[in-house]
Amino acid sequence: MNTTVRPEPPVGYRWAVLLFISLAMFGNYYLYDTIAPVADLMKSQLGFTDERIGLLYSAYSWGAVLILLPGGVFIDRYGTRKATMLFGVLCAIAGFLTFSDNWYVMLAGRTLLSAAEALIVAITAAIAKWFRGKELAFAMGINLTIARLGQIAADWSPTWMRGAYDNWKEPLVIGAFLGMTCVVGAVVYWILEVRAEQRYTLAQAGGTDKLVLADIFRFNRSFWIITALCVTFYAIIFPFRSFAIKYFIEAHAAERDFAGQLNSVLPFAAMIATPLFGLLVDKIGKRATLMAVGTLLLLPVFPLLAYTQLTLYVPVAMLGIAFSLIPAIMWPSVAYIVEQNRLGSAYALMFLLQQAIIAGVDWLVGRLNDNALASAANPAGYLPMLWVFTLLGAMALAFAFMLWRYETGPQGHGLETIKA
Repeated sequence: MNTTVRPEPPVGYRWAVLLFISLAMFGNYYLYDTIAPVADLMKSQLGFTDERIGLLYSAYSWGAVLILLPGGVFIDRYGTRKATMLFGVLCAIAGFLTFSDNWYVMLAGRTLLSAAEALIVAITAAIAKWFRGKELAFAMGINLTIARLGQIAADWSPTWMRGAYDNWKEPLVIGAFLGMTCVVGAVVYWILEVRAEQRYTLAQAGGTDKLVLADIFRFNRSFWIITALCVTFYAIIFPFRSFAIKYFIEAHAAERDFAGQLNSVLPFAAMIATPLFGLLVDKIGKRATLMAVGTLLLLPVFPLLAYTQLTLYVPVAMLGIAFSLIPAIMWPSVAYIVEQNRLGSAYALMFLLQQAIIAGVDWLVGRLNDNALASAANPAGYLPMLWVFTLLGAMALAFAFMLWRYETGPQGHGLETIKA
């Protein structure tokens, strides 16, 4: 009997796996954000309404709601390697469908791109298989940083490929080829893992977030308040990013490259500041208070954009701080108030509700822009959109205040005092 114990993969090998599997994340993040920089060109060259542009984002979110549950089952049954390959290929195909001249094919492409949500779950589970202990959090942080570079590259594309923006189609074609990194990353990860299985000892894949329906009735009050805060917060951030470049160009006369750079502030801030805010809250606690501070920053952002001539840097910076601060506290806080055996259901439920509401808000603000005739000739037509975001910000602040009151009361879970 051969009792040879195989060694664990070398450090360099594991980080090579992380690099290439994160490359797949870079691709799907880039593809998601290819529409925003050409939104005004779609309007002028294709006759698209803002409602149609909103629907291109809504289609992704609707697809995400449908794919998250069966995607998790597929990952558990067939493993992270096959799942990463399947969902990476689907994302790449989606990129090529999206630059079609046919509206329905384009819409189908954006719907198919929702496979990115299952790809993210598969990659997260794979990272947990390759990294253990203290390395895991750092590895996931590096993974998210590489992924957000995809968002930043898309936002900056009017700068680094300025010549492609004479028409709406060429940037999407280039984006589709960049989206092939979803497949390249998956293929190299497959090769590295097959080779590693022959030489090294690998851990089991990390569990995926599954929604167990019975768990819904067992979640506590703090969880539901945080979920409400999560939904309202992301219903501001992502739909605003959908229209931000077009809004900056038409309502504030910004150049396309500058508008893209402004839109990149949010993912760039999240890359840098979110880990730092995480370290801060682990050190001092005050989780409910700091979430309230973050939502308070949201409230004046859109009135400032609507009614003042203040430099765009100020409201965008406030949005960037909120986008870094709130997630750094919100997601870890769930682990403190939900039992470990129901944590997967908790996160899955939050993701599903988040995507469902984002889909509705993307469509709604596009429809409002059309009804108000929002354009460069009528910048005031964007006011209804900005007031929707302001109202959602007020709701988020109300939920944050409710959480603070409850968690500082006798029935709370001590989020104000918990430190890592």
